[in-house]
Formats: sequence, C-alpha cells, structure tokens
Amino acid sequence: MRLSTHLSFDGQCEEAFKLYEKCLDGKIEMIMTYQNSPMASEVPAEMRNKVLHASLVIDGQVLMGADAPPGKFSKPHGFAVAVNVSEPDRAERIFKTLSDKGNVQMPLQKTFWAEKFGMLIDRYGTPWMINCVPGN
Repeated sequence: MRLSTHLSFDGQCEEAFKLYEKCLDGKIEMIMTYQNSPMASEVPAEMRNKVLHASLVIDGQVLMGADAPPGKFSKPHGFAVAVNVSEPDRAERIFKTLSDKGNVQMPLQKTFWAEKFGMLIDRYGTPWMINCVPGN
C-alpha cells in the first residue's frame, strides 16, 4: 500500500506544482487540463485550461493535485503536508521558498525533536510542516 497526498486548488494548480517541482527537487510527470481530457465537452469554458490532474514525483513519492470545479473549492484545513529532510540548509531553502507570499505559522527553528522545524501556509493556501533531523 502507498499513501499519496492530493491537493485541491482554486485555479492555481499548475502554478503551484511548478513551484513545488523546483522547491522540492521533484519532477512533474503529468499536468492534464480539462480540455485535454475525455470530459472536455462536459466542463464550462472557463475550466478548460484548468488542471484536472497533476502528478509530481519527489524521491519516489507522489504529490497529486487538481483545480476544483466551480463552486467546489474549500480552503484546506485539518492537515499539513510534512516534508522531512536531513540537511538544515535544504530545510531553510524549502521553508523560505514555500513561505514567500505565504503565512508563517511557526518560524523555522530548533526544537527538542529537530534541528529545524517550522510551519507555514503557502501562497496557494496549502499548509506545510518542514522538519529537519540530521541523519534521517
């Protein structure tokens, strides 16, 4: 069994995934718009260029996402995407990039369990936790 995270966006999925690809050293494997899908004729014209499915592979793990249909988007709550790294410099770079134009909930700092830990909500509304434990 594998668990994957799927994120919903309010029209910015492609932009977000391009940022995540660069920031998290991943590779976008797919971005399919509604207009390039078998259901193209079933969606309103304003949705045709929006993302039906995006897939980003990061160290063998998959982050997925899509733009929510009109009227179906709700802000994320009750979860965070957790990023665990072992290099403090990498944790700082990721935190800085994701928090740019976002909202820092807890600055990246030393804690009793980690060399660096911080929480933020990025510019797209996605909550993140960045955790750095050297040697992991």
